Amino acid sequence: MFDVLIDGQVDFLESAIVKPGSEVGFTHIDDVPVGLAICFDIRFPELFRAQALKGAKVMFVPAAFTMFTGKDHWEVLLRARAIENQCFVVAVGQWGAHAPGTVSYGRSMVIDPWGTVLATAPDGVNTTVVDLPMHRIDEVRASVPSLANRCPEVYKLGL
Repeated sequence: MFDVLIDGQVDFLESAIVKPGSEVGFTHIDDVPVGLAICFDIRFPELFRAQALKGAKVMFVPAAFTMFTGKDHWEVLLRARAIENQCFVVAVGQWGAHAPGTVSYGRSMVIDPWGTVLATAPDGVNTTVVDLPMHRIDEVRASVPSLANRCPEVYKLGL
């Protein structure tokens, strides 16, 4: 849950109104395996790794990142998830003022498996369309085989 208390800047307790899920979001769209996450989930790389290990090729992240954290964290975290999992990341960012005192950062973007931003939506209400060159996944995974070279026996989650 997005519980952030930064004196004089941000005071937001999502846990007061929302409950976390208990499963890894994963499905197929047509024949493409996709991971599903939301907003604050982007800060937990193990969730996205679990999706990649299940076979996700595209990861969708709708979000209402705050302006305060979004300006410094949004793109960096999204690009990291794309790079480390060698998948496309499609992030839909709510933009503008909503709910009392909350302003969302926006900047919807599509990132390829290399970490290259293919498109960024401008501020405001808009639509951005991107064709995903799915062959890029195999190219990136062949050139930098980090997923194939993992050594999970060396490290254990939850230490």
